[in-house]
Amino acid sequence: MIIIYHKNNKVVKVIRDEENLFFSSHTIAGTINNLAELYPQDWLIWCDLDLKPYLNLSKFKSIFHHHKIMTSFGQSHIPVAIGYVEESPFVKINKMVAYPTWLMSAEAGGVHASVLKTIGSKIKTDTSFDYFINSLAKLGMPAGLFCYSDPRLLTNPVPKIQKGESTNHYILFRFVSQHYKKRWLLLLFVNLMLFEKRFPVIPFLYGCFFQSRKKTALNLEDIPVQSALEPILDKTIDVIIPTIGRKQYLYDVLKDLANQTHLPKRVIIVEQNPLPDSLSELDYLTNQSWPFTIKHIFTHQAGACNARNLALNEVESEWVFMADDDIRLHIDFFNEAFDRIKKLGIGQITFGCYAVNYVQKEKKEGIFQWSSFGSGCSIVKKQSIDAIKYNLHFEFGYGEDADFGMQLRNKGLDVVFSSRPEITHLKAVVGGFRTILKKPWDDDIVQPKPSPTVMLFKIKHYTKQQLLGYKIVLFLKYYKIQKIKNPILYYKNFQKQWKQSVFWANKLK
Repeated sequence: MIIIYHKNNKVVKVIRDEENLFFSSHTIAGTINNLAELYPQDWLIWCDLDLKPYLNLSKFKSIFHHHKIMTSFGQSHIPVAIGYVEESPFVKINKMVAYPTWLMSAEAGGVHASVLKTIGSKIKTDTSFDYFINSLAKLGMPAGLFCYSDPRLLTNPVPKIQKGESTNHYILFRFVSQHYKKRWLLLLFVNLMLFEKRFPVIPFLYGCFFQSRKKTALNLEDIPVQSALEPILDKTIDVIIPTIGRKQYLYDVLKDLANQTHLPKRVIIVEQNPLPDSLSELDYLTNQSWPFTIKHIFTHQAGACNARNLALNEVESEWVFMADDDIRLHIDFFNEAFDRIKKLGIGQITFGCYAVNYVQKEKKEGIFQWSSFGSGCSIVKKQSIDAIKYNLHFEFGYGEDADFGMQLRNKGLDVVFSSRPEITHLKAVVGGFRTILKKPWDDDIVQPKPSPTVMLFKIKHYTKQQLLGYKIVLFLKYYKIQKIKNPILYYKNFQKQWKQSVFWANKLK
C-alpha cells in the first residue's frame, strides 16, 4: 500500500510500508500515475495532510476487497449543479453509509494501481487532482469500476476541510462537455438561467472547446477480481414468485427450478385473483411431486408490491431469488450466479433478463454498478432486505423496482448488474383476472404529468437540481406528442400538470 499525502493540490509526502518514496511530479495526478507504473500490484491511497491522523487503515481490507474498487470520502470538486444533467441515483449521496457514486473527493480515497494503468493512462493528468479522479470514476463506472463514497475511510470525528460549496461554472461546463453528449451543455445553461438566474455565457463557450472523453475505449476485463470478503455461508436459497393468471408459464418456471444443478430450498408463490369467490387454479402444486418445499399463498388482493411483500415475509434461507412468473432458466443458473456473488463479494445482484427476440447488440454486457433494480431477476441476501419492503404507494404505477433499489443503497448496499447468467423473459401476455385500477387522480380536470408515482420516486430520491433538470427534459419531450401547439398555452398547461403531479405525489408520500 502506498499513501500519497497532499496539501493545496501538491504532493508533500509519499509512504510505502512506512518507507518514504521519492516522487518526481508535484501534481497529485502525475505522481499517482507514475507510482502505478512503478508498483502495479499496490493500492494507491490519497489523503489530505490535515486528515492524516484520521485515516482509518484498519478498515481498508474490507473497503478495498477486490482490485476494481475505487473509493473516496469527503466533498467532491464537481458542483451540485451537475444534477441538472445527471439522471441517476449516484448524485444524491448518503454520507452515512458506503454509497455507490462516481463523485469522488480528494480528501481521502484510493484505487488499485492496475486500474490506473488501464484507465488513468488514457485520461489527461490534469493539474486538478479532483477533476482527474472524478473523470476516472465517471468513465470507469460503466466499464466495471466499482466506485463508492465510504465514511469508513476516516475515523470519527473528522475535521472539515475548508473548501466551501463548489460553484465553479468553468469546471462544471468542462466536465459536462467531456463526459456527456454535447446537447447537455445547452440544457445546463438553460437550467442555470431559469432556476438560478445565472447567465454563465463565458463558461458555456469555454466548455464547447473541450473534446469528449465518452469515446475513450476502456477495458477492465484483464484486471482479475476475487473479493477478500465471504458473502456466502450455506448457499441456501428461496425463490419468490408473484403470479396472476399465468398457470402454464408458472409451471414452466417451476420445472426449470426443479432441474437446477443447485436446487432452491423453498419456492414461495403468491397467487392473486381479485374475484371474490375465486379459488386457486394451480392444481399442479399439490398433485405433482417437487424437489423443494412449495409455500403457496392465495390472495384476493391484486398487486405485485403487496404480493412480493407477502412472499418476503416467508423467506427463511440465506438468499432469495426474486423471480417473475414468465421467465426461463438454464439448469446451471444458481451455480453460476453464486460464482459471481462470491467473486464480487456482494449481497445483491441483478441479472440480464431479455426477451427471446431481443436484439443482441442492444444487450448490456459485463458487470457494473446499476442505477435501478430488477424485481423479477435478482438474487439478494436475506440479511440485506430484512428491514426493506416494497412501497405500496407505487402499486399499479411505476417506480417500485427503482425505489426498492434505493432502499438498498441507502442501507449501504450496492446494486450490481451482471449480464451472465442470462435469464430469458417470455413477456407473456397479461394473465387473466387483471382489472384496471382507478387512480384517485383519474377524474381530475387537469391530469398530472408525470405520473404521480414517478414524481413520488423523484421527490424521494433526486436532488433539487435533478428534479428541475428532469422537468425541463419532460417539458421538451412532451411538447411534440401532445395536442397543444401554442407554446405559451402549452407552457401554462404543463405547469398546471406538473403542480398536480407534485400534489398527488405528496399525498402518496
